[in-house]
Amino acid sequence: MTETIRIDKWLWFARFLKSRSLATALVASGRLRLNGQPMAKAHYAVKVGDVLTFPLGPHIRVIKVLAPGNRRGPAPEARLLYEDLEPPPERQRIATPEGGQPPQREPGSGRPTKRERRALDDLMGDGD
Repeated sequence: MTETIRIDKWLWFARFLKSRSLATALVASGRLRLNGQPMAKAHYAVKVGDVLTFPLGPHIRVIKVLAPGNRRGPAPEARLLYEDLEPPPERQRIATPEGGQPPQREPGSGRPTKRERRALDDLMGDGD
């Protein structure tokens, strides 16, 4: 017999969400898919080999379940419960129109004035 665990509990164990109630809300929203099928109830069970697809922040996560887990442990232990099939892309650096580094301010020079802020916006191309 394969060992199974509730979806909401597994998401919490694997540290994708901070609380089990948030995990339950995600499942209830209907935005989570288990092996391609939309799930709307948190009591559905996941087993080893299942693939979960769900939005998390600005990214869509595609996760393969490797172990059911038996507690919410530290992050390194939680990473052993799943394989990330499509890891989120690396954060992109802010680039200036010339492709160089964004403008820098002298440490301790305080907040920019309105005039300096407008000049920075014009430089970055954010002005209207």
